[in-house]
Amino acid sequence: MVRLNKIVRAFTREGARARRFTPEMELKRALMNCLLWEDQFYEDGVAIADRIKALVPKVAPAKVAELAIEAREVMKLRHAPLLVIREMARSEKHRGLVADTLARVIQRPDEMTELLAIYWTDALGPMQQRKRQPVSAQVKKGLARALTKFDAYQLAKWDRDGAVRIRDVLFLVHAKPKDAGQAKVWKQFVDGELASPDTWEVSLSAGKNKRETFERLIAERKLGGLALLRNLRLMQNALVPRETIAGAIEAMRTDRLLPYRFITAARYAPDFEPELEAAMLKSVKDHVRLPGRTRLLIDVSGSMFATLSAQSEMTRAEAACGLAILAREICDEVEIFTFSNEVVKVPPRRGFALRDAIINSQPHGGTYLGKAVTEIDRKGDRLIVFTDEQSHDQVPEPRARGTMVNVASYQHGVGHGAWTRVNGFSEAVVAWIAASETASN
Repeated sequence: MVRLNKIVRAFTREGARARRFTPEMELKRALMNCLLWEDQFYEDGVAIADRIKALVPKVAPAKVAELAIEAREVMKLRHAPLLVIREMARSEKHRGLVADTLARVIQRPDEMTELLAIYWTDALGPMQQRKRQPVSAQVKKGLARALTKFDAYQLAKWDRDGAVRIRDVLFLVHAKPKDAGQAKVWKQFVDGELASPDTWEVSLSAGKNKRETFERLIAERKLGGLALLRNLRLMQNALVPRETIAGAIEAMRTDRLLPYRFITAARYAPDFEPELEAAMLKSVKDHVRLPGRTRLLIDVSGSMFATLSAQSEMTRAEAACGLAILAREICDEVEIFTFSNEVVKVPPRRGFALRDAIINSQPHGGTYLGKAVTEIDRKGDRLIVFTDEQSHDQVPEPRARGTMVNVASYQHGVGHGAWTRVNGFSEAVVAWIAASETASN
């Protein structure tokens, strides 16, 4: 007979003893770093998505709704929160919150079509896929409310080809327009009479001259900051004058852009590193400050260098570098260390030079986080660790105010006990640390 009365222990992927989290903590851990169905170093995307689906019914409905909203509004994730809402719709105890949560989570028109695509294809066999599953009343209510958020420009911009179109959503949910003006827009949209939006995508797809298109959009200030960063290489290839691109970078709004966005842009357009670095440092200028002494400990083990998605060359290590660049600017006193097999102190550089110093500080080997914490933790300092938590060795509790910033979705981790846990990477991480310390004082 199999013995059932035994202790089931949890371990990281590299063998360190880990703690079994509550379903709520495990859901947050899996969700806040999840680019849906994208593989991570130790787990494939399907396994992570399946874990999210299994956890939703185990967590209180209000908390699940709160996590879905946080994932969208704070962590800026688009698809994973939709999967959570789809699982809420399956659960009798959760479905009463679906409409409110969905209406809040959807912030772009194409997210409505993504939700329905997930709803109709997720976990269905080939025979079932031929017949779409009826959409629940709560999902219809949420989609109907979300539809009223969007104006003519947004509907036209995000009306893209796919198995599900925005007009399909309109026909499905029978939404009521908020006024006569919106009713007119919806009719024009259904009839295909909305004017095409003036975006770089529309202009380029219409076969217009790339250089002339970018020059016009820059001159008319119609190219947003993120679009500018994503198109630097395309603009160079189109022979847009360097001074025009540099001027656009200097004039761009940076308040909503994270440092890692500039790191990614510099990877594709290294000729503009000076301008990108100046814009990146400007983006953190007015950020909340962290008083006192801070020690940053950054994981540069091999698993941190897997790309975030199949469409991206960005790695978790570079995302951690972005947060380190931010922290370097807003901490009163800061020391920066990396860890893998060894612990290395990084020179007090700024901007891209700090990124280079972190990435090149040591070979990308194992994850000896416990050894690193033991070596650098000092009483009275603030210790912030950026890691995927897959440590080889046991991690002690911090002597300082210790924050473990987890940047992956793996099931088990080591940041527990006296550690303050943060899941995900965004500008909100450092602001949250500052706010939590203020609240506890």
